[in-house]
Amino acid sequence: MSSPSPKGVALITGASSGIGAIYADRLAKRGYDLILVARNEEKLKAAAEHLSASTGVNVTPLAADLGDRAGMATVEKVLRDDPSITMLVNNAGVGSVASILQADVDKMEAMIDVNITALTRLTYAAAPAFVARGKGAIINISSAVAIAVENLNGVYSASKSYVLSFGHSLQKDLAEKGVRIQTVLPAATATEFWDIAGYAPQKTSDSTMRADDLVDAALAGFDAGEIVTIPALHEAEAWTQWEQERRAFGAKFRNPKPAPRYHVA
Repeated sequence: MSSPSPKGVALITGASSGIGAIYADRLAKRGYDLILVARNEEKLKAAAEHLSASTGVNVTPLAADLGDRAGMATVEKVLRDDPSITMLVNNAGVGSVASILQADVDKMEAMIDVNITALTRLTYAAAPAFVARGKGAIINISSAVAIAVENLNGVYSASKSYVLSFGHSLQKDLAEKGVRIQTVLPAATATEFWDIAGYAPQKTSDSTMRADDLVDAALAGFDAGEIVTIPALHEAEAWTQWEQERRAFGAKFRNPKPAPRYHVA
């Protein structure tokens, strides 16, 4: 086993395949030791062995189901107690393309458990530890449907809108305490997400980005200090304008009386 990395340890959820596996590869090549979290223990161990052999970093597989409270608690404890962890990548997520008239509500609740509850609890475990150490980074994987909410299943889109809003709040609370925050909004990306979500043809669409390109762009955005990174958005000024208008909009709510159009006496 090699010596601990001076960059510390990156803990990545949903790390056995897709975007999470590519994050693991790229961060290992950047010199981070890794803790890889996913449900499939066999795939996780194979990925850990491969990465450790090919990059020389220390890789620890941690099998846990983030939709299960016991599994989530295991990862929370690691984040709170391991002082070598310097980065959390909240990548684990569940998707769907079904409408409210087709989707099973229990599956929607399970989606919320992973996409919102687990991401929130892991962030709450990591953030105080990072602040206490005076450094750390939290990368939360949202989605372009956080903005283009009508494009996929409503619960999925809403869960990703939560991640985007949560990231803004984290930036406000943690930026001056030495903790980096980045929210990544992938558009359609070629992973098994589409097989599980119920629309496999999207993987091979002309509008779908390679997962390697998505992660490389996201890390370039991280290096550039971006708070929100949208790899598929070529017009960066469009996001800047959107954000300026959104923030300015809040001041328009500061009225003690309803708007005249409601005809409230």
